[in-house]
Amino acid sequence: MPKTLEVVCTRDACDLDMMELHYRYSMPDGTGVESFACPYCGESNGLEERQV
Repeated sequence: MPKTLEVVCTRDACDLDMMELHYRYSMPDGTGVESFACPYCGESNGLEERQV
């Protein structure tokens, strides 16, 4: 099964609680939260991976 990444945006001005990213098998190894931007506020510097 492809990897799932749970991400939260920690920026005070952003209302996104949490999102879940589902990778395809072809996603390069080492791809992490730093490769994405928040779909709500558009920033990438507030994203953090959530371990569940």
